[in-house]
Amino acid sequence: MGLLPEGSITRLDLREWERVATHVTRAGVANGILAERFGSAAPEPSRFRAMLEHVNDALGASPVPASEWPAMQRVLGVDLLARLLGVSTVSLRRYMAGARGTPDDVAVRLHALALMVGDLAGAYNDTGIRRWFARPRAALGNRAPVEVLTAGWRPDDPGPLQVSDLANALTASPAT
Repeated sequence: MGLLPEGSITRLDLREWERVATHVTRAGVANGILAERFGSAAPEPSRFRAMLEHVNDALGASPVPASEWPAMQRVLGVDLLARLLGVSTVSLRRYMAGARGTPDDVAVRLHALALMVGDLAGAYNDTGIRRWFARPRAALGNRAPVEVLTAGWRPDDPGPLQVSDLANALTASPAT
């Protein structure tokens, strides 16, 4: 979603958690959930886990186009991103530049793509992610994800749900 600070997170200790929480709340996501800070005291593990689950749910339900546009453009490129979103490259560039507000339906598709790309990032580099969208998949009836995510798709449509589930399945893969 483009919300996290630069650099990868290799360890989620309290200091790093505070840094992540700051960036997430700046985007207006999970403010109520993240209002409690732990300071130097380690929280009860079950309480911390519950907080992480709530934040994850809030992130999943909260499109943030301002940060998702540059993150998705960096990974997918303008042409593939426009194709996957079902918008022209001219419109996409206007949305990214803030010259036009992102329509809600486009913001929802952009957010769904950001979540898919996040899942894929655990198994692929940027080139691999782009290729993943172009390769036919048996689980999609030998169609490529780019063929399923056609103009006007909604994340809760059957085809896009299959693509999302396929990307999400990589997060539990022993290969990642």
